[in-house]
Amino acid sequence: MRRLVSLAATTALLSACTVGPSYDGPPPVGSAATQRGHFARAGDAALVAAPGVARWWEGLGDPTLTRLVDEALTQSPQVEIAQGRIREARAKLDQGRANLLPNISATAIYAHARLPGTGIGNSDGGSGEDSGGDDASAVNFYNIGATASWEPDIFGAGRRRVSAARATVEQRYADLADAQVALSAQVAQTYVNLRDAQERTRLNALSSEKQRRSLDLTRQRYAAGTASRLMVERLQTQKESTDAQNIPLSAQVAMYKDALAVLTGRVPGELDAVLGDSGPVPAPPAQVPVGDPAALIAQRPDIRSAERALAASTENIGVQKARMFPGISFTGILGLGGTRPGDVFDPDKLAALLIPQLMWPILDFGRIKGAVREAEGQRDTAQGQYRQTVLAALQDAEDSLARFGATRQQLAGLIRSQRSAGIAATLNRQRFEAGTSTLIDQLDIERQELSTTSAVSQARAQLTIDYIAVQKALGLGWKMPDAGQKSQDTVERGQGGQ
Repeated sequence: MRRLVSLAATTALLSACTVGPSYDGPPPVGSAATQRGHFARAGDAALVAAPGVARWWEGLGDPTLTRLVDEALTQSPQVEIAQGRIREARAKLDQGRANLLPNISATAIYAHARLPGTGIGNSDGGSGEDSGGDDASAVNFYNIGATASWEPDIFGAGRRRVSAARATVEQRYADLADAQVALSAQVAQTYVNLRDAQERTRLNALSSEKQRRSLDLTRQRYAAGTASRLMVERLQTQKESTDAQNIPLSAQVAMYKDALAVLTGRVPGELDAVLGDSGPVPAPPAQVPVGDPAALIAQRPDIRSAERALAASTENIGVQKARMFPGISFTGILGLGGTRPGDVFDPDKLAALLIPQLMWPILDFGRIKGAVREAEGQRDTAQGQYRQTVLAALQDAEDSLARFGATRQQLAGLIRSQRSAGIAATLNRQRFEAGTSTLIDQLDIERQELSTTSAVSQARAQLTIDYIAVQKALGLGWKMPDAGQKSQDTVERGQGGQ
């Protein structure tokens, strides 16, 4: 008994040992940007150095868009896939925890053994009759009870596995948030493209109608002999060209509607009535909060996912290193039984068996060292991927801010051009009515006016798309899962404010 107590105490002390490197956090990346405290391309007056709003799409002031994004975040297959991977990772974490505990199971055992030269099972012992009397070195054993096995986690391999599994669970939560970021941006961009295509269709139809009226008027003048056939054919060509542009625009409208239906978990065509035939392009708010690079690194889910992958790969090094040390396992059997079937019902036939076992893969060190080096290589790869993810995120943010600022300037210039084109059209119309300007000149000026109006409309849509790109680059557009769904082991570092 003293030996068993001493062995258990020694095992408990050894279990405090853990081999392998400890994870101390990710390497510093983007220190120049974080020390600067602001984005290099955030020089636009509309950008405000303040934390971004998680539900940024509400700032566009479009109830239909808000409804579509909310439905996508709950019904999209992309979210369902990410949630399934979370449940899978949590199940593996539960398995890793359970492996640290003793395994106890009910058993019913029948054993028939040949033990020559031991004297067990000979006819004098009485078991020869049970075995048929033809084998003096055979014995039968019957037992009903419980079997327990336990392998103490002496050098921390099991604890490392649990830590790696916990990091993987946290990584899957970050992947879910990353899917939500991409999904909210994709829905918003598709919706803006739809409204832009519908607006261009409207402007194109307006241009076609003006050309039709001019064509009818020119035909009347041609019949009266005051216009040439060349003028009629020229106007006919312009109208047919304008009408032909409606064909691809109609196809684009249908494609955007189908894309929005699929993004929200519906079949194509199901949202046609909701989206309608037209609608205004939502405009971004007058001021856009962008925060700073440090906030971006803390809140972008893809960076969080890469950091958790680095943590898991670091823990796996300890798992492999622990294989180089000896392990101890215990197997115990407790139950009622003996050499006859009736012994399993006899309380006096209580049988107990404890089997400690020492295992040390002395001749397998070559393979284990190779596995350690492989795990270290995977850790180095994960570290490089983390650095690459951070740098790509900073570049994404800077590029999106640069595009947003440039589009604002472009839109301002196009609005001035549109205003000038409108004034020119008004002045030339007065000249045409006074007979000092030709119809061709008037039609050309009206065409230029419509062209600038269309360019302004497309630039407004592009500005909203660039605004959406800024929100995506900042890592906004995701929400934490419900408290009942989120694992208690998930570290919420870097996920605040959402």
